[in-house]
Amino acid sequence: MTLEKKIAAAFSMSDDAWLRHANPWSGWTRFITVLPLLIFAAWSRVWFGWWSLIPVTIAIVWIWLNPRIFPKPQSTDHWISRGVLGERVWLNRDRIPVPHHHHHVPNILNGISAFGGILVIWGLIELNSWITLLGYTLVTLGKLWFIDRMVWLYNDMKDVNQEYQSWLY
Repeated sequence: MTLEKKIAAAFSMSDDAWLRHANPWSGWTRFITVLPLLIFAAWSRVWFGWWSLIPVTIAIVWIWLNPRIFPKPQSTDHWISRGVLGERVWLNRDRIPVPHHHHHVPNILNGISAFGGILVIWGLIELNSWITLLGYTLVTLGKLWFIDRMVWLYNDMKDVNQEYQSWLY
């Protein structure tokens, strides 16, 4: 089982949750809010002390809740929707292999995002806004490029498997 599949399992991402997450409102609101919420929550320890656990909890609940509260999309013919569908294909690559030209770039992009995440954590520990901002930028750019790569992957794989084809409407 891939690391990404373990993470999805930890968040209980059922087929229904994935389909709801393909709603552009879910994809975009999760993308633009999760990391800023977590950064705010961690930084708020300066102002709120232990009460900062409240925004931390809100951020964690939002991460879990977001793919579940939006309805199934009326259409999956959106860039962000295909990115989410591509993530599902990527998670399933141990069962249904993906083309060779998709093997390495997603891992590199996840590495860039992970490095950015380390910088965010370091910046939050040190309360250094510049390091935090640099990390946030790397995470965001890495994730956007990753989503774009997932759109490409989905477009390459949608006709390979009947299940993948059924996600497009």
